[in-house]
Amino acid sequence: MAAEIIDGKAIAGKITEELIKKVAVLARSYNVQPGLAVVLVGEDPASKVYVNMKVKKCAELGIYSDKRVLPADAGMDELLQLIDELNNDPKINGILVQSPPPPQIDEEAVIAAIKPEKDVDCFHAVNVGRMLIGDDRGFVPCTPYGVMKLLEYSGVDPAGKHAVVIGRSNIVGKPMMALLIQKAKGANATVTCVHSGTVNQSELTRQADILIAAIGRPEFVQADMVKPGAVVIDVGINRVEAPETKNGYRLVGDVDFKAVSKVASKITPVPGGVGPMTIAMLMHNTVKACMQQHHINN
Repeated sequence: MAAEIIDGKAIAGKITEELIKKVAVLARSYNVQPGLAVVLVGEDPASKVYVNMKVKKCAELGIYSDKRVLPADAGMDELLQLIDELNNDPKINGILVQSPPPPQIDEEAVIAAIKPEKDVDCFHAVNVGRMLIGDDRGFVPCTPYGVMKLLEYSGVDPAGKHAVVIGRSNIVGKPMMALLIQKAKGANATVTCVHSGTVNQSELTRQADILIAAIGRPEFVQADMVKPGAVVIDVGINRVEAPETKNGYRLVGDVDFKAVSKVASKITPVPGGVGPMTIAMLMHNTVKACMQQHHINN
């Protein structure tokens, strides 16, 4: 039997609807509008697309957006000055600097310069620490947070399950492990991380009740690496050559969807799975930041 498709676009749509209502309440009852600043250094085509998607989503939700574009040769001083301006702008509740920046930009220094209460990407050490200890005053990284919401809305409870995360990046793998292992509702999993230094990768992935692939390798996960009936979440998005298509390429995940969907009980597609959730959770974090900064309870 083919796996049930976890429709990330539909779930993101439900979250968006909830946020639209919350933003409307903030405007009506508190005369407050959440604000997000998106900063882009340079003219990287992919980054421009991502930034414009975030600005468009803000407009859909009624969130104020401030898009700032610096030239590709902008230096650290210019960028840090802009971040300081946004840190002190009361209209701005969240700040996002699009990654990756040009090579002359020290990304760690940029992250450290953003006030933790406006760090809606959850890259600042303060928010990473809060996430690790389960302190909900901080923020949760958007993509791992989106995965947790996919599981929740799909009726998948990680409690008591063995979750295997493939990949250990600071953006997805590590926070994914931290969220799944929390002693909290919607978590409580036993977590294993498989990475490039793991010698028995397939042996471990076959033990997973929940398998989360975030390794950045096209169709890395094959059917023989998956336990029958497992829930498979594919975080990867990779461009591979496809001469038969109009664009000459197609998008695939880190999972061989066609093969693995015959083994898994539930699976996310690429595109249309985790991707839409990332932007939805960025909007969620921006609204949360606004409410915290204005001392408004849920």
